[in-house]
Amino acid sequence: MVSNKELERVEDSRPGVFRWISAELEANYSSNLLRKWLAPGGEPCRDSRTVDVNIPALDGRENIELSTGDIHEFVFHALDDSGNPHCLGGDYYETDISGETWKSRPPIKDFGNGTYQFSLQVHPDFAGDYNLTIILLFRHHEGLKFSPVRFAFDKVLRVIPIRFSKSSVDLPEISQCKKSDLVRDVWSGRWTRHAKNDSCPISRDGRYRCQEPNFPCQKPWCDGPLGSLESNGWVYSTHCSFKMFSSEEAWNCLNDRWIFWWGDSNHCDTVRNILNFILDVNDIKDVPRRSDLNVTNPRNPSQTVRFTNIFNGHHNQTGNYQGLNSLRDAGYRELLKGYFSGHVVPDTIIMNSGLHDGVYWPNVRHFIEGADYAASFWAEVFNGVRQRALTPPEVIYRTTITTGGYARQLAFNPSKMEAFNGVVLDKFRAYGLVDRVIDDFDMTYPWHYNNRCNDGVHYGRAPAKLKWRDGQIGHQYFVDVMLGHVLINTLCAR
Repeated sequence: MVSNKELERVEDSRPGVFRWISAELEANYSSNLLRKWLAPGGEPCRDSRTVDVNIPALDGRENIELSTGDIHEFVFHALDDSGNPHCLGGDYYETDISGETWKSRPPIKDFGNGTYQFSLQVHPDFAGDYNLTIILLFRHHEGLKFSPVRFAFDKVLRVIPIRFSKSSVDLPEISQCKKSDLVRDVWSGRWTRHAKNDSCPISRDGRYRCQEPNFPCQKPWCDGPLGSLESNGWVYSTHCSFKMFSSEEAWNCLNDRWIFWWGDSNHCDTVRNILNFILDVNDIKDVPRRSDLNVTNPRNPSQTVRFTNIFNGHHNQTGNYQGLNSLRDAGYRELLKGYFSGHVVPDTIIMNSGLHDGVYWPNVRHFIEGADYAASFWAEVFNGVRQRALTPPEVIYRTTITTGGYARQLAFNPSKMEAFNGVVLDKFRAYGLVDRVIDDFDMTYPWHYNNRCNDGVHYGRAPAKLKWRDGQIGHQYFVDVMLGHVLINTLCAR
């Protein structure tokens, strides 16, 4: 525990820290989450309910100006309806720092006593005017409840204008991702914008071709044809940056490979988007929950890739809301084992626990047990592969998305999914299963406040010039196309 006196020292910004913001998965994540979830009350300040916050270094100030490049850390305190300090942790705050050319999620630390700290950082290339938004979505782990919607607070507590002025700080340059870069469990990235076409109409096929397909990335933020992302200039980067693959480059990497996908229905969208947007395979418009696709390069019939997709939201492909509990079904376990029992096994598994876990599991303790069972199952499968003198697949764990708009209050809300991501990584790491991590939770977070880029539970629905959930015609799909490029970076990195 950090004392209040120590915390007060970081309430003002601390210039001169020439490093990038980063986040880490807490050690012993599952047991610590359970301990915090069960933390007792017993005192008035612990039994009270948060309704507001106090940010000493920002509240009451006007014309706030911070330097770019530096990491600025601010402490805030939870307050109850009488304005008194609430002294128990576990509140779930959504944080956003957004300008015309930058969007990211400022990381938050919870000190467990009603005191929290968030960090802000903007690169010198993106000086300008920003808004810092803080939303209290749930109080004291109530987003983890079985039926959390009635506990959602979902109140905007602050929208603070901040001007980031250009400084001479020289941050470490972001380099293109290598395999060794893709082992971090938690990312702290950002979306940056390098082009904008205000007169970019939706096409008849529902797509937004706002720049020419070969419009180039700006290094170091990405490499390759940014226009092919169809994002009107937006691109994601984190502690390393990603290449936008041409069709030829992607095929050269994936040729003769067997990729096994195990996760929720977001995988179906991502596989289809990789095929349509990156591999230029346009005759596959739908990827079923269970599918085994042997795909040929339409420009070079000698090149093929195998994509096997097995849905894990239910042991029955038409069912829902079982999640990792699907593995309790013997027939489903045998189905999965069958793909790893031959003379050839997939070279890579892209895993995701998924949104269905948010609906099924009655509480945190039961989900921890379910994640441990899932990890032991896959460890058994891989041991069987090794016993036959074969090489087990490399495992890429793709964290579950941040649900958007209306879905932020539901059973698969961001608070629960972030916690469940941590539990699965904790348990799968304990069994030695995870080789690489893609933090899709961080990638989707800046776009989850409304439904422009998602339908609540999917970021990759196929383009269509139809009325979308938010009432507009068409929707943005580039967030999932970006994920497709990140996956191919991970599959192809050296």
